[in-house]
Amino acid sequence: MASNSASDIVDAVGGPGNIASLTHCATRLRFQLHDGDKASKEAAEAVPGVLGAVPQAGDRFQVVIGGGVQNVYNEIMALPEMAGAAGAAAGGRDGESDADIKARERAKGPRGTNAWLDSLFEFLSDSFRPILGALLGASLFITFMALMATLEVIPAWNAPGVTLPPSWAFVNLMWQCVFVFLPLMVAYNASAKIGADPWVGFAIMAVLMLPGFTGLAAGVDKTALFGFEQAQVAIVQVWGLPMPIADYSSQVFPPLLMAAVLGPLYKGLKKLIPDNLQLIFVPFLAMLIMIPLTAFLIGPIGVYVGAGLASALAAINTFSPFIFAIIIPLAYPFMVPLGLHWPINAIMLLNIQTLGYDFIQGPMGAWNFACFGATAGVLFLAWREKDKDMKQTATGALAAGLLGGISEPSLYGIHLRYKRIYPRMLVGCLTGGLIIGIGSLILGLPNGITTQAFVFTSLLTIPAFDPIGLYIIAVAGAFIVAMLLIIFSGYKDPADAAAPAAATAGAGAATTGAARDTIPAVAGGQELAGVAGEGAAVAPAAATATAVAEPDAGVGALLQVASPLDGTVVPLDTVPDPVFAGGVMGPGVAIEPTGDTVYSPGAGVVAAAQPTGHAFGLQLDNGAEVLIHVGIDTVNLKGEGFDVKVRNGDRVEVGTPLVSFDRAVIEKAGYPLITPVIVLNADQFDTVDPVALGPTTHGAPLLVIQQKA
Repeated sequence: MASNSASDIVDAVGGPGNIASLTHCATRLRFQLHDGDKASKEAAEAVPGVLGAVPQAGDRFQVVIGGGVQNVYNEIMALPEMAGAAGAAAGGRDGESDADIKARERAKGPRGTNAWLDSLFEFLSDSFRPILGALLGASLFITFMALMATLEVIPAWNAPGVTLPPSWAFVNLMWQCVFVFLPLMVAYNASAKIGADPWVGFAIMAVLMLPGFTGLAAGVDKTALFGFEQAQVAIVQVWGLPMPIADYSSQVFPPLLMAAVLGPLYKGLKKLIPDNLQLIFVPFLAMLIMIPLTAFLIGPIGVYVGAGLASALAAINTFSPFIFAIIIPLAYPFMVPLGLHWPINAIMLLNIQTLGYDFIQGPMGAWNFACFGATAGVLFLAWREKDKDMKQTATGALAAGLLGGISEPSLYGIHLRYKRIYPRMLVGCLTGGLIIGIGSLILGLPNGITTQAFVFTSLLTIPAFDPIGLYIIAVAGAFIVAMLLIIFSGYKDPADAAAPAAATAGAGAATTGAARDTIPAVAGGQELAGVAGEGAAVAPAAATATAVAEPDAGVGALLQVASPLDGTVVPLDTVPDPVFAGGVMGPGVAIEPTGDTVYSPGAGVVAAAQPTGHAFGLQLDNGAEVLIHVGIDTVNLKGEGFDVKVRNGDRVEVGTPLVSFDRAVIEKAGYPLITPVIVLNADQFDTVDPVALGPTTHGAPLLVIQQKA
């Protein structure tokens, strides 16, 4: 691409002054703009060499180039007009590329359509998700203590004035360590997410939890902050100003608000202070400003906000535990995918701290077990249909749910993919809520089902709920109803359900056709049955390819591209990225991986091995230029979780490992693992067709390419 074309791209996005940051992945330029409205999709796509342009929420703009994106990026950065913006455009720390790490389009819902809402959900989610393991572990200790108290092995372990023997008191400390210091963990995560030094955020919040800080209120009576009994503070005079001092143990709203203020302040200080002085003075000034501000204002506001939300929910529950028991299970299936459940979790912690019990987790258990019941129904059908991929997904999701109380694997791995599941799951939620509501009325429970500890609602934490009998009946009802509805009505749409049968029928017909007429097609000098000369055995799907791609007289030879992954082959238009889904890069398919290694799909040469490990370009001996893009937006991980096995120019054969990836790292960052496999030079061939959709293994035929006659 000529430099004037590079200049045209800059003009199309609003000029160099509109570019806050510029990065690139294997195929596209990624602009973070100051004003997204100034960018023109039409102007960008009119530039020679540009394959497409994709405006995105949050003033983000992508320009699709293809394999030569590195050269175009270099040409743009070398433009004289970019000299003043080079630091920010290159994605330096003064730019916004770090804040752009997890931004991606969402096909549905409010996320992805409003940048501020998307950022808020990600801020809440990333503030809590890294500590889920610690919370889960602590919840099991709590359940164990509750079980021991139920069996009368120990006295009521959390009752006021109860002193436990040293051995049991030590066990009790094993969960208190997490919840007492939870504000510090949240402060660290939230500060890191917002772009500030996480240890500075940790230190600011730690001041409010020092024994010396709380000791300032010694001998001072506590009062209800703005009339909220849940917000008890002592007012002391510091520098002649009233400072509200509260117990910040287990509080999460104060550190969240503190981090939200610290982030912009930290970035502003870095812009004002010279680079060679930032290491010392940015943290110092941030702490100098934020510690008094948090102690006098932000901390008390956080306590007040939490207490206000808790009081509102408590008022609803007090007014009608029956209504509350129905609302919570029916609301949670929509709150969890949006990230709105994180503030509710904070309120549960506040209820336990101030009231001594929580009334939300019982009804929440009805939702969780309905979710797990729907997953169990899917697992039953997957076993019956011999769907290996779905069996693996559902088994892992069900284990995470029943043993850990974690619903996300079920939601994101299954339920949100099949629209028939949610209505049936909601019936299970309603069943559990009705049982709790009616049972509370019959038993005269003013607060419904309660628990004295914050736990994840799983099989292991059932002993933590009171009354335990009503809770067991409710969650069992929710689980069984959702499971049976899925089993009897199915979870796939009619078209989805018909696909496996059609594929099976097609395979049978192809096998018959192949036996009747043997096709003397060659693939790069090799028989069609052998992928790129490896002599691989013909997979069942290969027979399908023979029938689908059977050439007429005078049509060119057939070539094959093997599957680079173990997983499930899906149409390219299911990829949650408009560039791939729209076929801008070329035709192909996508694979939902079940393994953790990407292999070469044919014999050839590595044309482009991205050091981040997220994408590979291969020039195969049969003439096909293949792009393998591991996940969507995974370039933003900057190589974290990827172990690259090859370099540019390396010779590869079918089955040569290209990269291994850590699924946990990618999934934790929130990126889809779906992997497009694209033929970049499709215009040199007559057709590029998938062999078959459905389960595949690496080395099995994936794409069949017909050469021009």
